[in-house]
Amino acid sequence: MQSSSSSSASPAAASPPPPPPPSFPSFPKESRNLYCVLVTSLVSLFLILSFSSPSASSPSSSAASHVRSASATATALLSSSPPPPSLAYLLTGSAGDGDRLLRLLHAVYHPRNLYLLHLDGAAPKDERERLALAAWNVPAFRSARNVHVVGKPDFANPRGSSALSATLHGAAILLRIGANWDWFVNLDASEYPIVTQDDLLHVFSFLPRDLNFVQHSSYIGWRESRQLRPIIVDPGLYLSSRTDIFYATQKRELPNAYKLFTGSASVILSRKFIEYCILGTDNLPRTLMMYYANTLSSHTNYFQTVLCNSPGFNRTIVNHHLHYMIWDASPKKEPRLLTMDDLKNMTITGAAFGTRFSKNDPVLDHIDKETLSRGPGRIVPGGWCLGGSHGDPCAVWGNPDVLIPGPGAARLAKIIADLLSDGKLRSQQCIWK
Repeated sequence: MQSSSSSSASPAAASPPPPPPPSFPSFPKESRNLYCVLVTSLVSLFLILSFSSPSASSPSSSAASHVRSASATATALLSSSPPPPSLAYLLTGSAGDGDRLLRLLHAVYHPRNLYLLHLDGAAPKDERERLALAAWNVPAFRSARNVHVVGKPDFANPRGSSALSATLHGAAILLRIGANWDWFVNLDASEYPIVTQDDLLHVFSFLPRDLNFVQHSSYIGWRESRQLRPIIVDPGLYLSSRTDIFYATQKRELPNAYKLFTGSASVILSRKFIEYCILGTDNLPRTLMMYYANTLSSHTNYFQTVLCNSPGFNRTIVNHHLHYMIWDASPKKEPRLLTMDDLKNMTITGAAFGTRFSKNDPVLDHIDKETLSRGPGRIVPGGWCLGGSHGDPCAVWGNPDVLIPGPGAARLAKIIADLLSDGKLRSQQCIWK
């Protein structure tokens, strides 16, 4: 479990930066074949464990029965599973999203993970302070010291490049305050988990730590004329008040020094790749950051383009973001809001997160009760929870390395096994169309 000495209600305190990352050479053909064999073996192993894992508690199960189950299976799970990874979450929102971020934090919390909450510059200072205080008042968060709130926020306009800047800033803070996490996960206030953290960490325990889950495509289509050729300026990069983007009169040609890829802003990135983008000596990440500074919605293109143009990483990409979303047919080109009508499909797909939900939509209450076994204002119970007073199953801690995966782990394992199958993985990696 990562512990930090920085205050939860202020920006992460400065500390010596981690050493520069090693270079990442391209995989030779023989290594790639070995890599495929390794992935296939790991997938077979975690599939067996996932499908044989204990079932999640039924809605009528009490916290006490969950604790008894945790105690009874802890030794077996620790002996049969590899060490669980640690995830670094960047949870972002804007004005009015403080309560949503706090609910999201409760839903994705695990003591092994690291959390950074960012209410952008459009949110008033008192909302940010209330969020920090509310997080500090949760005993588990305060004890683990793994929840942090950005005190000096960035503006993050999803139509411009300031959203990408804020994401890179958050990733840099997480690198500084956490030395041991394995994957970076960015979620905004409109997203929500549809598996427990025990499910997610259990499945990821069996994966190579260098995999990057990023939906990507080289097919530009309508984006060329509407998103990539127009030149925009995002005042969020240089003004202290929120101002919408504006367009230059000229348009530019598409680059030929590298190939452009596009996709979704929802990503799960390896620590190695984040270090490459933030600390690496290769100039490609900085070159592309400068290019995308004047591009519409650059946060939906940047990581995809860096990954696919980097020989050391273009064979680590899995063409899926593990999110369930339904794209809206409207000109806005964004996922539509999910409702109770989408619940069945959302669950059977095996995705880890859902994108997007309305604030306090009834479907979130249903997910809390039926999928996450989370009570109002409570943390999702996991193998580390040993019960306690006042009906809080996580008031007393056990070993944070103990995971009790449920049916969600089996569904997630199934989709990842399909994505990592020998033929499908390579055939969908950075294909230039």
